[in-house]
Amino acid sequence: MPHINEKIDFTVEVYIVFKNKVLLRKHDKYKLWLSVGGHIELYEDPNEAAVREVKEEVGLDVKLYIDDSYHMTLSEKFSELIRPQFLNRHRINDSHEHICLVYFARANTDKLIFSDVEKSGGCKWFFRNELNDPKYGVNDVVKMYANCALDKLSEN
Repeated sequence: MPHINEKIDFTVEVYIVFKNKVLLRKHDKYKLWLSVGGHIELYEDPNEAAVREVKEEVGLDVKLYIDDSYHMTLSEKFSELIRPQFLNRHRINDSHEHICLVYFARANTDKLIFSDVEKSGGCKWFFRNELNDPKYGVNDVVKMYANCALDKLSEN
């Protein structure tokens, strides 16, 4: 999606867990292992964006993680949004930044389906020990988020 604002955009990232693995995707432009995610569209809330980005990029249907202590209020005119697990602001280049809402989600399969327009350097389901393997070069922030997702959602 094109940038909504020339200075700063709101984005989502989703750390998807299946059993005891977390999915990372090699960014096509930056050549870094990152989570699945992208820009929040003008017509959607962050939860919708997170689910949509996962479906578009890797073809998975996911359930966003909700902390057990979090009370979800729903009515005809009001709905509570699932809170992100982390929130960060990071620089993309000298003139543009992102405010990123980081979610965790569980998938019911590890079978990925890529669309014809999906661009990435590949995806990999990482076991916890692989996150620290120097051959992958996963950066420290991504490792921390991925490990937190595994702590909350792993089945082992």
